[in-house]
Amino acid sequence: MREIQKIELRQLEISDFKNLTESMKAAYENWSGGWWDEHHIQKLIDIFPEGQLVIVADDEIAGCALSLIVDYDKFGDNHTYAKITGNYTFSTHDPNGDVIYGIEVFIKPDFRGLRLGRRLYDARKELCENLNLEAVVFGGRIPNYHKYSNELTPRQYIDKVKLKELYDPTLTFQLSNDFHVNKVIKGYMPGDDESEDYAVLLEWNNIYYVEQEPQLSDQKTVVRLGLIQWQMRPYNGIDELFEQIEFFVDAVSGYKSDFALFPEFFNAPLMAKYNHLSEAEAIRKLAEFTDEIRERFSKLAISYNVNIITGSMPKMDGPKLYNVGFLCRRDGTFEEYTKMHVTPDEAKYWGLTGGDNIKVYETDCGPIGVLICYDVEFPELPRILANDGMNILFVPFLTDTQNGYSRVRYCARARAIENECYVAIAGSVGNLPKVENMDIQFAQSVVFTPCDFAFPTTGIKAEATPNTEMILVADVDLDLLWTLHNKGAVRNLKDRRTDVYDIQLKKK
Repeated sequence: MREIQKIELRQLEISDFKNLTESMKAAYENWSGGWWDEHHIQKLIDIFPEGQLVIVADDEIAGCALSLIVDYDKFGDNHTYAKITGNYTFSTHDPNGDVIYGIEVFIKPDFRGLRLGRRLYDARKELCENLNLEAVVFGGRIPNYHKYSNELTPRQYIDKVKLKELYDPTLTFQLSNDFHVNKVIKGYMPGDDESEDYAVLLEWNNIYYVEQEPQLSDQKTVVRLGLIQWQMRPYNGIDELFEQIEFFVDAVSGYKSDFALFPEFFNAPLMAKYNHLSEAEAIRKLAEFTDEIRERFSKLAISYNVNIITGSMPKMDGPKLYNVGFLCRRDGTFEEYTKMHVTPDEAKYWGLTGGDNIKVYETDCGPIGVLICYDVEFPELPRILANDGMNILFVPFLTDTQNGYSRVRYCARARAIENECYVAIAGSVGNLPKVENMDIQFAQSVVFTPCDFAFPTTGIKAEATPNTEMILVADVDLDLLWTLHNKGAVRNLKDRRTDVYDIQLKKK
C-alpha cells in the first residue's frame, strides 16, 4: 500500500490520457479488453464531462470512473455492454435520460486498499442525486468466478459472495457500497474469461429522486415520412430540375412531414446534354452539379422545415468517382453519406468507386441510417447501424427491371425484421430517352415495419402505386419499436447469440 502526500478527486481531462492508459494497463493486466483508446475518452468528455471522474494521487491517476446517462427503459435489464454503449460509440448517451450508467471503474493496483473506489462510487451517487436521476446502474464483473465455475452456478456463486463465504474482488466491494443485484447476464462482455463471460447487473437507487412533470420533448415519437416516387423526364438545366424538386418538398412539407426522401440518381436527366460523350464522361459532367444541388437542398430544408434525404448523385473526390447523397437537416446542418457497394454495371460503365464510411445520423426525430440501393442487400451494414441505435433506415434506390427492384424490396423488408426498425425505400419510375445506361426505371416506394402485434401483419406500413409518379406519406411510431425491443413475440436484437458470433466495423 502506497503512502500518499496529496490526493484529488476531479473530472477527467484529455491531457490525462497518457497517465490514464498506464493505470488502465496496470489495472487490467490480464485483460486487454479493459483499455480505452483516446478517441473514446475524448468522446466521453465531450458529451458528459461531469460523469468522467479520476482520483489523482501524487500526480498519478490512482482510479477512474466513466459514465453515461441513458433512458433505461429503452434497454431494460437484458442488455449487453456493446448495446448499452452504442457499440462503444456512446451514441446511447441521453442528457434527458433517467439513469447514470457506469461503464468503467478501476483502481490502479498500487493504490488498492485505500478506499479510493468508495470515493468514486460516492461521487457518482452524489452526481446522480444532483442531477435528480433515478438510479446508478452498471454491469459488474465477477473475476473470481472462473475458480469456482466447475462446481457453482453464477447464482450460487453470487449467493456465497453475499454471505461472505467467498470473496470476489469486484462484487464484494460493490455489495459493500449499497449496490444490489438485479440480474445475472450471460454474454454481457464477451472476452471476460475470468468472469466466464458473465456479469452481474447492479443498481443503487436514489431515494431523493423527484419525478418530474411531463414536458414537451424536442424529439418526436411519431415521425411522418414523405417518400418521393420520382418520374424521370427531360429537364432544361438545373433550375428546371429544382422547380420539380421544390414542388415535391413543398407538398410533403404541406403534410407536415419530418423527412423527405428522394431516389438514387434522380438528377440523371441532366446527363442528356452530354449524351454525345461516353457514359463515364457524361456522369463526370453530372458530378459538376453536385455541390450546387446540395446547397439548394439545404436552403429548401430550412425554408420548408423538413429534413431532406437527397437521394444520391455522382461526386468526384480527386480522381475517384463516388455515389453520394446528403442528409440536409432543417436546422441548416448537413452530412454526406456514400454508397459502399457499387454494382458490376456501375463499375463497368461509369467507373464508380465504393465508399468506406457508415454511421448513424442524429436528427430531431432520433437516430437514422441511410444506405443507397445495393447496400441494403448486405445485411451486415444495417446491423451495424442498428447496434448504434438506428430507428429508421432510408434507402434511395434506382432499378431498371422488376428483378432488380425485387432484390431491393425483399432485402429491405428483411432488414426491418432483423433490426427491429422502420425501413423506407424510394425509387424512380418511367423512361429516360437520350441518356445512355438510364433507359428504363421500375419502382414501388414502400415503408416497411417489423412483423409483430404492434405493426401491420404484412410488415408494410404503406406503399405507393407501382411505376406512377406520386408522394407516399406515412407515420411511424418510435415508441412501438421500444415495445418490440422489450416485449415482442420475438426479439431479434436481444436474442442474438453474441457469445457465439458478432458483426463489427473494421477500423481504418
